[in-house]
Amino acid sequence: MNNNNSTSTNRFVYISQSPEETKNLGKKLGKLLQEGDLLALNGDLGAGKTCLIQGIAVGLNSRDHVSSPSFSIIKEYSGDKPIYHFDLYRLTQPEELETLGYEEYFYGNGVTLIEWAEKIKHYLPESRLLIRIKMGEHYLSRKIVFEPSGRRYLQILEDIKDIDNFGD
Repeated sequence: MNNNNSTSTNRFVYISQSPEETKNLGKKLGKLLQEGDLLALNGDLGAGKTCLIQGIAVGLNSRDHVSSPSFSIIKEYSGDKPIYHFDLYRLTQPEELETLGYEEYFYGNGVTLIEWAEKIKHYLPESRLLIRIKMGEHYLSRKIVFEPSGRRYLQILEDIKDIDNFGD
């Protein structure tokens, strides 16, 4: 495990040194996810949100090409479970979410992954895994902070902490 990682009871900080390491972290996380899980990702443009989601899709055994759905807001991918990928970068008003039938995704039988989740914070379920991604000390490194809300996501956090080596 990366020496720069730190933990507390309600969050986990992981320092990724490369996009490949971020994808591998996503792959490990994807293997932990179940139907109905919702991950809310925040971070600046280019921080690595889509990179992490690409890894999550691999962990869910998706063979689809995962890219940022910036122009369609929602993309659906197949895998062990349906994957609902929201990219809210172009959302101008949070209320626009209501026209998309978001509740079917958020409370459905798939895994929901939301980029730019801070734009719809009042619509997010109380129980969720918040992931904040920030640029690191060098241009390829990223600080990835996991903040769970709810019993299910506390369990995911514990499972993440138990993974001995994200490089496998």
